[in-house]
Amino acid sequence: MLSTQYPRCCPVILLLLLKLVLAQYEHLGYPPGYPDPEQEHYTAPQLTADTPRIQLRLAGDKRKHNEGRVEVFYNSEWGTVCDDDFNIHAAQVVCRELGYVEAISWSPSSKYGKGQGPIWFDNLHCSGKERTLALCPSNGIGVSDCKHSEDVGVVCSDKRIPGFKFVNTLHNHVENLDIQVEDVRIRAILSSYRKRIPVTEGYVEVKDGGKWKQICNTEWTEFNSRVICGMFGFPGERKYNARVYKMFARRRKPTFWDFSVNCTGNEAHLSSCKLGHATLLKSNGTCAGGLPVVVSCVPGRTFAATPMMGFRKQPLVRLRGGAFVGEGRVEVLKNGEWGTICDDNWNLLSATVVCRELGFGTAKEALSGGRLGQGMGPVHMNEVKCSGFEKSITDCLFNKEALGCSHEEDAAVRCNIPAMGFQERLRLSGGRNPYEGRVEVLVERNGSLVWGTVCSEGWGTMEAMVVCRQLGLGFASNAFQETWYWPGEVSADAVVMSGVRCSGTEMSLSHCLHHGDHLNCPKGGGRNAAGVSCSDTAPDLVLNPQVVEQTTYMEDRPMFMLQCAYEENCLTSTSGQTPANSYRRLLRFSSQIHNNGQADFRPKASRNSWVWHECHRHYHSMEVFTLYDLFSLNGTKVAEGHKASFCLEDSECDEGVEKRYECANFGEQGITVSCWDTYRHDIDCQWVDITDVKPGDYIFQIVINPNYEVPETDYSNNIVKCRCRYDGHRVWMYSCHNVNKLIYTSNIHVQSLWAT
Repeated sequence: MLSTQYPRCCPVILLLLLKLVLAQYEHLGYPPGYPDPEQEHYTAPQLTADTPRIQLRLAGDKRKHNEGRVEVFYNSEWGTVCDDDFNIHAAQVVCRELGYVEAISWSPSSKYGKGQGPIWFDNLHCSGKERTLALCPSNGIGVSDCKHSEDVGVVCSDKRIPGFKFVNTLHNHVENLDIQVEDVRIRAILSSYRKRIPVTEGYVEVKDGGKWKQICNTEWTEFNSRVICGMFGFPGERKYNARVYKMFARRRKPTFWDFSVNCTGNEAHLSSCKLGHATLLKSNGTCAGGLPVVVSCVPGRTFAATPMMGFRKQPLVRLRGGAFVGEGRVEVLKNGEWGTICDDNWNLLSATVVCRELGFGTAKEALSGGRLGQGMGPVHMNEVKCSGFEKSITDCLFNKEALGCSHEEDAAVRCNIPAMGFQERLRLSGGRNPYEGRVEVLVERNGSLVWGTVCSEGWGTMEAMVVCRQLGLGFASNAFQETWYWPGEVSADAVVMSGVRCSGTEMSLSHCLHHGDHLNCPKGGGRNAAGVSCSDTAPDLVLNPQVVEQTTYMEDRPMFMLQCAYEENCLTSTSGQTPANSYRRLLRFSSQIHNNGQADFRPKASRNSWVWHECHRHYHSMEVFTLYDLFSLNGTKVAEGHKASFCLEDSECDEGVEKRYECANFGEQGITVSCWDTYRHDIDCQWVDITDVKPGDYIFQIVINPNYEVPETDYSNNIVKCRCRYDGHRVWMYSCHNVNKLIYTSNIHVQSLWAT
């Protein structure tokens, strides 16, 4: 008889194994809306009488509002902190003293620019537990042998400490002290605005010490309103009906914050504004003006309640390569050609000008180093310097000699956009980590909201892209039509959405075409429901149009030399009746396909499902990788070709980038980031069969990844078009250019979120 007793060490071993399994997903973090670990609540520091009283702020050339040069106010003067012996523990003390949950990193050598005034702290040795930087052991306050080239900076977490209470430890008013509160919101007051999504008008409230408080309007300016609206994703502010709010304030007694706000109008976040005077409250608890601050914001075109009518001029700036609305690599139009911006001196001020110009709010991050993919074409602007009030990034000062910049330094932005509540109506269930699972949507059925699955029939990359975007999880890495391996919520097995067809740019799955209330899904939900896996990064393939133009020529090739090409359907249908000793006329060219994205381009099919072609003796990892079409000037297709992805590999790479993929000997296939795969003009099938084409003028078109089998950051740049002239003896290709498809997302679904 077998013993049923297990060793006592088993639970310990199982616990260790569980920790190891979970650890492999720690780097993914938690997506927005996913439950986070409980955070401790703030308690005001109890300082002894002999503790030096200081105040901190983050200053300098920022790329996020929650980072900057550490500056200390002491003895009525602002100064800095030296980077000698500074470490993450000291950064932790700084961030927590400013009300952030934790420090992310720190930077030496005046990364955020050189400060001014005394260097108050040097050789800090913090444990990370100190309540104030003044309690960390150091050389002594004001004792330093450093220069401002050694000023230290920190990056703090976005999250604020729950219950954080702003405390002015200095009795006198501190000029230029940054505002630090637990949270900020626009609270809709009028019933007509409470029903609207997004919230565009209401009280400005700050959360301080765990309580929401209004701000007295006696010192409030339009610059303050501009900053608040920008924080919440709106490009501008407007006037409102003050009489209505005055009546409301009389009925309900406000609770005012202790301070006023002093913004210049170009700040990206309230925390970059300066603290104003202390609020003078009357005996009845009202401020001198007696009214709480109200803002009314103007939403951008994408989020407007009704479409804006009238003439719309060609935009001079656009965003490319981002996973979400309001983020991407910044590209500007100059002399009819799109180009990028170099990241030298790129900061929040310049990024915010871009965001407002495009109808979003202020920038929440100014990205550098080609973080959202590399562009092609010229670098139009370098060393951009904006005041923050320009109407367009092209109005800002910049170095017109954009020398020394490569696309590895392309600037990008992440803009604040209005909270639309899309994430609350979708979830992934049953996955091994927060980035994968069965797709479950929240819909209304018989007057109540229920969760259910999505029919997987026709489910593909574009639909998965929308799901990942809606959940804030980046790009799709895979779309699944079976999810039996992901047991979702049993109560959500029923199909509640079918016939989903997306263009890939929608902000919500509900914006895609679908069957509505009349569902049609023969397979049903449960194990056959739609699923996705998401990724922070994705590749981006771009064809070099100049290579096509420079390598085009015509060749007459005998049919007996085209047997392999015939077997792979690389000739027109009439070639089947062509004698072996006759010729086919081929339009030949080279194609150089760059991966300018953030992840390697890998074929969708795994190696075990690649198809071996005996004639050419190679594996096809994607049957259709590119399409080649010749059109008449009226759009009629007159000839076509295609290229399977045999030998998908790194032909060349940018300097410093190592090749990773080589298809020889059944090797791995793919294209590394910053590398390109060149299909030379002398390779079989690298042509269009024009034997039956009459002389004339035509349009030649190449489409990469035409079936969207592999997710990319940007499909709008996958087409190249050229003008083609064929006189019966020679062929010319000219005016080759990347075609940026304009994909319009309807506002109809966004409008439906607004109350009538």
